[in-house]
Amino acid sequence: MNSNFKNILGMMGIAASLMSCNYDNYDEPSFQLDGRIVYQGEPIGVSYNDVYIELWESGWQRLGNIGVAVDQDGTYSSLLFKGDYKMIIPNNQGPFRKITNDQTGNDTIPVNLTSSRSMDIEVMPYYMIRNTAISGSSNKVTATFDLEKIITGEDGKGIQEVSLYVSKTAFVDTRTSIATSNRGGADLEDLSSIIMEVSVPDRVPTQNYGYARVGVKIDGVEDRIFSEIVKIDL
Repeated sequence: MNSNFKNILGMMGIAASLMSCNYDNYDEPSFQLDGRIVYQGEPIGVSYNDVYIELWESGWQRLGNIGVAVDQDGTYSSLLFKGDYKMIIPNNQGPFRKITNDQTGNDTIPVNLTSSRSMDIEVMPYYMIRNTAISGSSNKVTATFDLEKIITGEDGKGIQEVSLYVSKTAFVDTRTSIATSNRGGADLEDLSSIIMEVSVPDRVPTQNYGYARVGVKIDGVEDRIFSEIVKIDL
């Protein structure tokens, strides 16, 4: 191998090394965008990791979007770069209908991120769970609550099922429940003062507490709406 070829290889190696350093030295996203999915300021409870929003950054030829999962209590959070984004809730996501944004004239929400900020996303739920009270004792859990139908008329939907879930952990939904009580929507005589009760089996190892909440399955809607998670004695 002659010296000129060696020099060329050496220069190529140095260039590759410098490029690698440049890539490694890129700043990481440092601005936090967070908020809640809300109806009139009240957060919408959902199941963990089942509902998400999409962020599309303007000016970049991205292959895809930034997906941000909505937590059980309706909150979301993501670390981003400074820039202009378009926020979208994909179709068929969540137990609600999207609201038209005044600025865009559709359901796309513009986000100008120049520093960390909080931004709630207003939606229109089919139902809201109201006045929830959940208590537990002697391996039995009782819940009382009201349901309010928010969307009426031709866009309204019926209730397929209401459920009371009990979990050993603070993740409470159909996947984690150790005790569930269900009632069909057709069996609800009234949407006020609904009472549900469920017996909880013995826990191994023994655990004298749990977590519970109410979920509502709406006709033709995949995602349930949930009440707040409550820690209970068992």
